[in-house]
Amino acid sequence: MRRRDLFIGCLLLVAASGCREREFFFHGGRVFGTSYSVKYESARDLRAGIDGTLARVDSSLSMFNEASLLSRINRGEEERVDSLLERVFVQASLVHGRTGGAFDITVAPLVDAWGFGREKGGVPSAREVDSLLSFVGMQRLSLREGRLVKERAGIRLDAGAIAKGLGVDEVARFLEGQGVRNYLVEIGGEVRVKGRSERRDAWWIGVHEPFEESDSARTRLVAVMREGALATSGNYRNFRDLEGRRFGHTINPLDGYPVQRDVVSASVYASSCMEADAYATAFMVLGTRESRRVVEADPGLEACFIYLDEAGERQVWMSDGFREMVLNE
Repeated sequence: MRRRDLFIGCLLLVAASGCREREFFFHGGRVFGTSYSVKYESARDLRAGIDGTLARVDSSLSMFNEASLLSRINRGEEERVDSLLERVFVQASLVHGRTGGAFDITVAPLVDAWGFGREKGGVPSAREVDSLLSFVGMQRLSLREGRLVKERAGIRLDAGAIAKGLGVDEVARFLEGQGVRNYLVEIGGEVRVKGRSERRDAWWIGVHEPFEESDSARTRLVAVMREGALATSGNYRNFRDLEGRRFGHTINPLDGYPVQRDVVSASVYASSCMEADAYATAFMVLGTRESRRVVEADPGLEACFIYLDEAGERQVWMSDGFREMVLNE
C-alpha cells in the first residue's frame, strides 16, 4: 500500500507540474485609429489570438483600410458580405428601426462632407447637404442571399459608430472560446466585461462626464459590472472648429447636419458592445426625451444621459437599472 500510494502521489505531482496556474494578463495597442486594452485571466498568453481577431475586424469594416471589405463595397468593387458585415447590417437595421432612423450606417457621404472622414473639407452648403441626403437611408439598402444591394450606386457605408463595439464583442468571444471566464475588453472607451477583476471583485468602469473648461472629460460615475457591455458617445471627444463655429462629429442622418441636441454624452449598457455602441450614437441624435422613451421600452437597455436643461445647467438622468450599477453619484 505504501508503494502504491507513493506511485500515485508521484503521478499527481507530475500532472500538476505540467499545468500552469491561471494569472491575469494585460495586452494593449492601437486599432481602428484608437487604443485598445484587454485584461484576462488565463493559463497562457493569448495576445496573438487577440491581435488576429482585431485584424480580422479591421480587414472587414475599416473605412481607413483601402483593402477592407467595406472600402471595396463603398467603391462598388464588391457586393458579397462576410459574417462580420452581415452582423453589423442586421444590428444597424434593428437600431435604425427602433430609433426612427437616428442610427444609420449609410451616413458616410455626410461624414465626409463635414470633414470627419478621410478628407478634411469646409462647411458644406445647404444645397450640398440636400443633395447628399438622397444617398442616405438604410431603407436604400438590402441584404439578399449574402449580397449587399444598394438602391443607388453612390451609397457608402460608415461603420465607425458600431465597429468598435463589434471588435470588443469579437475579442470577448475569442477569449470565451479559449476558456477565459474573467476578462475586460476595451476599444476606444467601449467596454465589455465578464466575471471578476484581478482584485477578485466586480469590474469598476468609469463613466466620463465632459466639462467645457478643457474640452475633455473627467470620471464622475463608476459603474460596477460583472457582465455586459458599456459604450459612451459624446461630441466632446471629436469636433472641428470651422468658420468660427464648433461642430461635433455626430451627424444627424435625418437632416444632414451635426447634432445640436441637449445630450452632452450618452452611456448605454447592453448585453453586447455592438448594440450599446450603436444606441449611444443614436441617443446623441435623438435627444434626452426621445432617448428615455427608447430605453424605458427596452428591458435589455440601461442608460445614463448627461444633458443640458433649458437654463443651460448640466443634469444627469439614469435609468433604474443603470443607477443600480453606479457605485457613487
